[in-house]
Amino acid sequence: METTIDINGLTEKVIGCIIEVHKHLGPGLLESTYEQCLAHELTINSIRFELQKSMPVMYKGIKLDCGYRIDMIIENDLIIELKSVEYITDIHMSQIITYLKLSHKKLGLIVNFNTRLIKNGIKRVAL
Repeated sequence: METTIDINGLTEKVIGCIIEVHKHLGPGLLESTYEQCLAHELTINSIRFELQKSMPVMYKGIKLDCGYRIDMIIENDLIIELKSVEYITDIHMSQIITYLKLSHKKLGLIVNFNTRLIKNGIKRVAL
């Protein structure tokens, strides 16, 4: 019997972990710092994830490794793209949409830790 994941429940748990990291660190650090701290927080909460998952591109039937990497894939269902920027731009949104399409996933979060209130830095993207 296949287990069906509650993607909304998973998303809530992951957002809770994101809030915890931001509460302890605040804005202004490197993306890589937030990534490692979020990985630790996910581990504490028994949430499975992959870091820096390679994302090949299929082009005319050929699989090309072009160096694209998804920051995090949570429970093989949810894509997380981490940022530490002044604000989320259209190109950031296009990036996560492309990753969702290439990976055949339906839901992603783009998280900008460089905000005073982390709730203002989380964008949910669904296909």
